[in-house]
Amino acid sequence: MLDKLKFVVENKFQRLTYTEAIEVLKNAKKKFQFPVDWGTDLQSEHERYLVEKHFKKPVILTDYPEHIKAFYMKLSEDGKTVRAMDVLFPGIGEIIGGSQREEDYEKLKKRAHQFGIEEESIWWYLETRQFGTCPHAGFGLGFERLVLFVTGMSNIRDVIPFPRYPKSAEF
Repeated sequence: MLDKLKFVVENKFQRLTYTEAIEVLKNAKKKFQFPVDWGTDLQSEHERYLVEKHFKKPVILTDYPEHIKAFYMKLSEDGKTVRAMDVLFPGIGEIIGGSQREEDYEKLKKRAHQFGIEEESIWWYLETRQFGTCPHAGFGLGFERLVLFVTGMSNIRDVIPFPRYPKSAEF
């Protein structure tokens, strides 16, 4: 258990784009269960390979394809990727995810429509942009994943204090 903690503390994080990570994975001399192509979401096996086998250090991935990330993430200038990042740790893969949020009300509505999301179902979110906002970003640290990592448990179900299930919350 302490070895994984030391692994994170004692190594500089490797930073690369999603596109660069796809090239690393395509050139890997390993057969993955899930195929690797630009535009597909990375699976845990891909994330763990990057951290544990290829770079042998924690990894920060940036610039994901826009269609595999949430509608509210801001598009990059290339129009194909979003300003997003994930931090990958050994044993679990993604532990932190973050992005710059789209602050433009009309662009946000357009992106929601592209994703097939009804405006009525996200009225409360759209309202936060309706009268203007400033450019901003955020991130989320998976608390259960952090507890899983620091305790050395092998199954995330063993560290979830309040399990969630579909339709258990209004929003």
